[in-house]
Amino acid sequence: MSKPRLVYFDFAGSRGEECRMALYLAGVDFEDVRIQSSDWPALKPGTPFGALPVLEMPGKAPLAHSNAILVYIGREHGLHPADAFEAARHESLMCAVEDLRHAISPTLRISDPEQKRTAREALANNELKSWGHQVERQLGAGPFVGGAALQVADLKLYMMSRWLTSGVLDHIPTTVLDHCPKLLRLSRAVADDARITSWLARSKG
Repeated sequence: MSKPRLVYFDFAGSRGEECRMALYLAGVDFEDVRIQSSDWPALKPGTPFGALPVLEMPGKAPLAHSNAILVYIGREHGLHPADAFEAARHESLMCAVEDLRHAISPTLRISDPEQKRTAREALANNELKSWGHQVERQLGAGPFVGGAALQVADLKLYMMSRWLTSGVLDHIPTTVLDHCPKLLRLSRAVADDARITSWLARSKG
C-alpha cells in the first residue's frame, strides 16, 4: 500500500462521505475504495469491528469508526482543535450526530408503509426536534463550530443536516430543522466552501 485507503460503500452519504470529505479537505492523496453491498458479507469479517468506514494507512493497523477517523485526520492536518477541552466539545457534537443516526436507523428497516409513516412522523416531532434544539445551543457566532475555520465536526453536522433536509427520508419534512438557524447557517457555510464544492463536483463524476 503506497497511500491511504478509505473503504466504504459506493454511496455519497453518511459516515463514509464525511471521511472522504475530510481527507480531501486535508489535501491527502487517498484511494477512495467504494464497495458494493453484495461484496460486504465477504469483507465484513476482515474489518476491525464489522462495520465501515475503515481507513487503511501504510504501516498501520486499519482504523475504524467515523469519529475516530475524523479526529485522526483532523489532528494530523489542522482540522480539529488543538486545545483539549475545545476538541472534546467538538467531539461531543460528533457523538450527538451518531446518536441521531442510531435513532433514525430502525425506521430505515420498516417495510410497511403505514408503520414507516407513523415512526417517521414521531421521529420528526420528537427526537429530531429535541436533537436540533440541543445542537443549536452548542453553536455560537459561527459560521462553524469553532468560529471561522471549517473543521471535521462541521463536516459531520453538515452531512446530517443535509440528509434531514434533502427530502429523501419519507415523511420527514424538509423544514424539520427550520428551528435551528445556526445549524442551517453552518450547513450552508460548509456547502459553500470551495473545497467542498470541488469534492462534490468530483464525486459526482
